[in-house]
Amino acid sequence: MEPLSHLESFVQSAEAGSFSAGARRLGLTPAAVSKNVARLEASLGVRLFQRSTRRLTLTETGEGFLRQVSGGLALVQDALASVATVGGQPAGTLKVSMGQAFGRAYVVPLLGEFLARYPAIVPDWHFDNRQVDLIGEGFDAAIGGGIELAPGLVARELARVHVVAVASPGYMARRPMPAVPSDLAALDGIVRRSSPTGRLRNWTLVNAAGDEGEADLKPRIVFSDPEAIAQAVRMGLGVALLPMPFAGPGLASGEFVRVLPGWVADMGALSLYYPNKKLLPAKTRVFVDFVVERFRETGFAQRMKGG
Repeated sequence: MEPLSHLESFVQSAEAGSFSAGARRLGLTPAAVSKNVARLEASLGVRLFQRSTRRLTLTETGEGFLRQVSGGLALVQDALASVATVGGQPAGTLKVSMGQAFGRAYVVPLLGEFLARYPAIVPDWHFDNRQVDLIGEGFDAAIGGGIELAPGLVARELARVHVVAVASPGYMARRPMPAVPSDLAALDGIVRRSSPTGRLRNWTLVNAAGDEGEADLKPRIVFSDPEAIAQAVRMGLGVALLPMPFAGPGLASGEFVRVLPGWVADMGALSLYYPNKKLLPAKTRVFVDFVVERFRETGFAQRMKGG
């Protein structure tokens, strides 16, 4: 039987289209992956890849071998991961993706308790404001909003996130309080540029009566980072439309005041995503349960509502 590492190197390189991409998925060097595949070919006595300086393609034999082994390999990997323990405790490296500011503010503070409960798990957390390919990039889980629920993924909703208009008390002390969203045009707007699209974010606000209005902020400052926007609000530089994860702490401390109280925009669901597997690795299962439990205990979903 071929070593599992040789089969993994072959399958990941074949699916990714190169030794380098396969190596990134496996956390190895391209040289190590190439060597594993070469050893597999030598052991089988066949050539699985056609190699050139520009591309890596499967031979006809390689294509047939990939069809035969890929499904079975995934089952073996899932089975091994599901029982991976040290002293009866879930173990292994836990690769999770989350937004930079959100992860620092809401997930990292839970880390001490999580490690105390599961000391054999090693968090490998990636802080990046982009949508990752959980399965393709080898992530165990991701936390975020607006992530496409691709086949093979499960989403556990943590909260519906509202967007609210905020400013510093000092800034609003010198200005009349807006009554409807269109009144925001008279104020200095600190607006956000979407990193994926490059466009300025526009919001339609609604109130409890069902009235709607476009938040007509005139850009005075444009940032791509919500944490930077919150800092500019604290400095009294203008009014901003912020998701509650970033507006909530300032409102609780008194650094922010609500502009247009009662008016909100629904940003959508913030969810925890993970692969849908019959044999979910123990490390992933306990992480999902832990995050859902702690967010529920702290009333996170209620705190994300701005109404």
